[in-house]
Amino acid sequence: MVYTAEGETLLLRRTGSAFWQSVTGGLQWPRETPEEAARRELFEETGIVAEDGWCDRQTPRRFLILPEHRYRYGPGVTENLEHFFSLCLSRRCAVRVNPAEHDLSCWESLPVAADSLWSWTNRAALAQIAQELV
Repeated sequence: MVYTAEGETLLLRRTGSAFWQSVTGGLQWPRETPEEAARRELFEETGIVAEDGWCDRQTPRRFLILPEHRYRYGPGVTENLEHFFSLCLSRRCAVRVNPAEHDLSCWESLPVAADSLWSWTNRAALAQIAQELV
């Protein structure tokens, strides 16, 4: 989850659909740690590189993989373990979306973003950040 100290978060719209999400992605198993994956995915999906402001939230969440997306995983894999990392920026920055994954990006206030996010795990992560910024 990428957010600013002023209470805005970065949303990405998935190419070919109408749903908004945060930066997401998977491990390049077994050679990559969750933190390395978070940094790589941030760069691949947005072009953002940041050394400071990262936080490993130590809040893994399990969720079921929708049947229409299971082809991306190994045989019999029906759930995913999501690691929650956040990046706090002092202000908005330019975003370069990867058109293979997303077609739009926007910065939204936390309350507006919470109503826009498709994923319950993204909404839970955003709620945690919102509580900390109060």
